Amino acid sequence: MQNTKLMLSSLTLVGLFALAGCSFPGVYKVDIQQGNVVTQDMIDQLRPGMTRSQVRFIMGNPLITDTFHANRWDYLYSIQPGGSQRQQERVSLVFNANDQLAGLAGDFKPGVSRDEAILGTERRPTDAPARPAQDAVEAGSLLDQIQRDVDAAEPVPVPTPDRLETN
Repeated sequence: MQNTKLMLSSLTLVGLFALAGCSFPGVYKVDIQQGNVVTQDMIDQLRPGMTRSQVRFIMGNPLITDTFHANRWDYLYSIQPGGSQRQQERVSLVFNANDQLAGLAGDFKPGVSRDEAILGTERRPTDAPARPAQDAVEAGSLLDQIQRDVDAAEPVPVPTPDRLETN
């Protein structure tokens, strides 16, 4: 009787340990995204000579701003869809001495979209719609007015309050 209880307890314990190490089929696994979401449309909007504020408007805040490389912004994005292989994208933007965009390097190429491949919804080449060519902004349009307002914006100094006397 004693041996039966011991055997039943040990089999139950071994079964629970074996069950804890298994992954159940059909269980939903969460997509894990980290970093800045960078799409091909964002890269296609970048132009040489853009100011830092214009680039920040398009791309958002950089994930990494290095103290030793103040003229370089790094954007990293990684996704692991549903427990499958992790995919990572990297873009580095380089500014010149005038704080204007001088170049970019990384995993994106202008005009070539990999967004569907990253998200796992890759389309066949015959399904891809033709992209219209991006023309220059019309003079006097709303977009031109917004661009001129952004370019004309000047920084406003923030006054620092005087120290309080603690005597």
